[in-house]
This record gives sequence, C-alpha cells and structure tokens, in this order.
Amino acid sequence: MNDNRGATELAMARPAGAPRTVTARDGGAVSLPEDPLARRTSGHRTGGHRTRLTGTPALVLLASLVVSLLAASGAPTPLYDIYQQRWGFSPVTTTIVFGVYALAVLASLLTLGRLSDYVGRRPVLLAALAVQAASLAVFATADGVGELMLARVIQGLATGAAISAIGAAMLDIDRERGALANALSPGLGTGSGALLSALLVRYLPAPTHLVYLVLIAVIAIQAAGTALLRETVTASRVPASALVPDVRLPRSVRGPVLAATPVLFAVWALAGLYGALGPALVRTLTGSSSIVLGGLSLTVLTATAASSVYLLRNAPARTVMVTGIAALVAGVAVTLVALGTGSAALFFVGTAVSGVGFGSGFQGGIRTVVPAAAPHERAGVLSLLFTVSYLGMGVPAVAAGLLAVHGAGLTGAARDYGVAVIVLAALALAALSRTRRPQADPLAAHHG
Repeated sequence: MNDNRGATELAMARPAGAPRTVTARDGGAVSLPEDPLARRTSGHRTGGHRTRLTGTPALVLLASLVVSLLAASGAPTPLYDIYQQRWGFSPVTTTIVFGVYALAVLASLLTLGRLSDYVGRRPVLLAALAVQAASLAVFATADGVGELMLARVIQGLATGAAISAIGAAMLDIDRERGALANALSPGLGTGSGALLSALLVRYLPAPTHLVYLVLIAVIAIQAAGTALLRETVTASRVPASALVPDVRLPRSVRGPVLAATPVLFAVWALAGLYGALGPALVRTLTGSSSIVLGGLSLTVLTATAASSVYLLRNAPARTVMVTGIAALVAGVAVTLVALGTGSAALFFVGTAVSGVGFGSGFQGGIRTVVPAAAPHERAGVLSLLFTVSYLGMGVPAVAAGLLAVHGAGLTGAARDYGVAVIVLAALALAALSRTRRPQADPLAAHHG
C-alpha cells in the first residue's frame, strides 16, 4: 500500500505529458510511454501554470478550515443568553438548538462523509464552505428560534461534509503531521469561536450580527485559498452506495476503533455540556452576567485540550488515551466538588484538567485508528470517528437540558451529567484494557 501511495505521489509530481520513469530491479531506469490518464487528471493543474498549494502551506490552510468551521459552530454559545432573553425560551430549547447541530453533522457525515474519496477533496470543501457561509447569513438575520434552528441545521450539514474531507486531505499531504493537525485543530476552533463571539458581543455593536459577518469574511478568504489546493484524489464515478449510511468498518481498523470509540464519546460528551450549558453554569456560580466570563469556560476547556495535544504529540497513542481518561475523571471530579461548594475558581480548575482529558482522549483515539486505515479509506474512517464524537456531544447535551428544566435544576443536571461522564470514562478504560496493545505507533515515532 505504501509503494502504491509513493508511486501516486511521484506521478502527481511529474509534469503532464512527460514520459514515466521507473526503476528496474537491476537498478536501471526505464522510460514508459505517456499515461493518458495522467494527462486527463493533471492537465487542469498545469495547462494554465496555476500555482497549487502543497506541503506545509496546504496543511496550514486545511487546519485553519477546521478552526473556522468549528469556531462558527462555537460562536452562538455566548449568544444563547441574549437569544433567550429576546425570545423567552428555556434551557431545554438551548440544548435542543445545540443538539440539532450535532444531529445535522451526524447526518452529513453518514451520507456525505465518503464523497471526497470519489469526487476529490477540493470540490467537496468549496461546496461545504459556500453552504457554511449561507448558514452564517441565516444566523445574522435570525429573528426567532425557528431561524436559529434552521441555521444550525445548515451549519451542521456543511461541517459534516467538510470535516472528513479536510481530515483526509491533511493525511494525504502528510500522515504524521496530518494526524496531529486533525487532533489539534478542533479544540482550537471550538474555543476560539466562543471567545471571539464573547469579545465581539461585549465590546462591539450589533452583538447578534457582527460575529457572523466576520466569519463569513474569513471563510470567503479561505475559499479562495482552497481553490488553489492541489487535488490529492483522482476523481471517479460516485457509486450510489457511497451516499448510503454505512457503518461497516475495514477489517484493519476494527480493533483500534473498538478501543477508541468509548474514549471519543466520553470526551465529546463533556465538550457538549460546556458548549450547551457552560455559560449558564458560570453565571450561576459567579453571579455575573458577563458574556466574556460565560464563554470562558468553553475556551478554557479547549485551550488546555489543544495544549495537551501538542505536548503529548510524541507519546505513544495508548499512553495518550490513558492519560486522557485519567485527566477526564480527575477534572470532572473536581468540577463536581466545585458545583457542590459553589466555588467558581474550583470550577475553572476542574475545567482546565478536564480539557487535558478532552484533548488527550481525542488525540489518542485519532492516532490509534488512523495508521491502520488505507488512503482510500481515510475519509470514511474519519467520518465514523467524528460520528461517534458528535453523538457524544449532541445526545447527552439535550438530555442535560431536559434534566435542568424537569429534573434537579441546572446545577443538579450538570452534577448528574458529570457522574455519567466519569462512568463513561471508566468504561472506556475497561475497553482499552481488553484490546490488544499495538506493536508500534508510527505517528509518535515521526513527530518531532
């Protein structure tokens, strides 16, 4: 498989129309006739001498796409209180709006997640960015809960279509650095979106409009860069089965996915709690209505997550996952104590420790599965991993909202949610201990 991939990369680097040269077994070079398929698939790159982004610039652009897409998904978080005051809805509605986004991402991942393996990464990304911009326009003009939910659905569909294509494209460019970027960028995006939104709301006019207009401008610039990306997939006919939800796994990744799934679900369940109810919890604990302070909980969680991803990039994947589970349990336990004592300072300490669990657990899961996937399976496998993640983020968050209104109240619901996350983490550790330890972790060996 590696030999085939190397040959493909060499073919993509060879100018269209040039004779192919291969190395014979005796070490000599043999020239082969021009490959008509190479002319068909590469002529659009060379005919007009257009510059194509490759290597590190392409990797940075793709990572920035994840950041902006997930920043857009996190941007409404500090605004929920404003929406709630204007339109008079309950915390249940907040979590439903949040959960609708996660379900839309799931639907998109399951139906469109493998599309870029057939039509190419760049067309899928350009279409997804256009749809994402449309969702932000709906946000900016929303005047009720209906429009808010519509915007979240459109946003989820765009994000789901893009996220697996971006992840696969990063791995196409560089498997080691691509895996690190896949683990690092989601946390940066989710946290930066909430913080940017909170700052714009606090210090600039038009609180429910400006952040979305800024994001539209960012996405427009990124779309221009995306149009210059070198395509890493040769387009082929899209079979009807590619758009049908399919949970089958390649045999090579079944064991790693079994080990990673409970961890991914647990860490993203925690992210869902902070995304949906974090500002309300901070307001309850501090008595402050500050938008910036309310959005800080999600930012702290994701900032420490991103830091842990970078700091543990050289550790074996199994070690990273165990670290993530331990930090998740410890952080949530501290947070539960904070909720019980009403300590805002302790709440943020617990949030920071939980962030280490979020980042490490997610990175460990990605790095456990990705090395076992063949290049043509990457988008589909990543779609499955993100499907598990968004299930963890969306479904429990909606349940927490229902508990907050019809159960033990906001703090009580958060406490029950925290206990459930600890139980999930314990199950994840049990699942990890029952799986075979991998012989090597090629990603840890090559990061530096």
